[in-house]
Amino acid sequence: MAELVFFSGTMDCGKSTLALQLDHNHAVRGRDGIVFTRDDRAGQNVLSSRLGLARQAVEVTDGTDFWATVVDARTHGRRVDYLVCDEAQFYTPAQVEQLARLVDDMGVDVFAFGITTDFRSQLFPGSRRLIELADRVKVLQVEALCWCGARATHNARTVDGVMVVEGEQVVVGDVGDRSGVVSYETLCRRHHMRRMSAATARAATVSPDVLPFA
Repeated sequence: MAELVFFSGTMDCGKSTLALQLDHNHAVRGRDGIVFTRDDRAGQNVLSSRLGLARQAVEVTDGTDFWATVVDARTHGRRVDYLVCDEAQFYTPAQVEQLARLVDDMGVDVFAFGITTDFRSQLFPGSRRLIELADRVKVLQVEALCWCGARATHNARTVDGVMVVEGEQVVVGDVGDRSGVVSYETLCRRHHMRRMSAATARAATVSPDVLPFA
């Protein structure tokens, strides 16, 4: 039977790589699928991995209707056995409900990939609805690491290396230490709650005004 599966984890844990691999595995077995993404770091209409892999994809907007897209494709003779939906945290709750309906009423497998919480440790609306509706939620086993070496469980937004906790929920950026632009890094809960990014930790080791613990 068809399923709605939500593959989730922090940034930098290989979600997009797995999405590309899963699409490849199904395609070589003769299944026909459509790949969707939204706000990918590489630009519009592309699903990319930090390992350098990429493929063309359908760009999702707030106006995208997954149900209508699949109905239109099947009406024109395309089979559409499965959907790969990357960056699914950015989808609207209504779009997630469309995906669930495609599974239940049309037998389309849906494989959604996304991070669960934003830089404030709050659930994305799309991720929340996926957790509520998915047949299975799978936490990816490739562990991202905090700067301290512990398993990273939280996504942090930084500006000039300083962690910020205010601002728009969606600001496109990437994992990295790039001065003057919005970047993201993954932290353990301890250092996320202390707002201690890698840059802040480095500064603390050379500042006499900072207490000597992390």
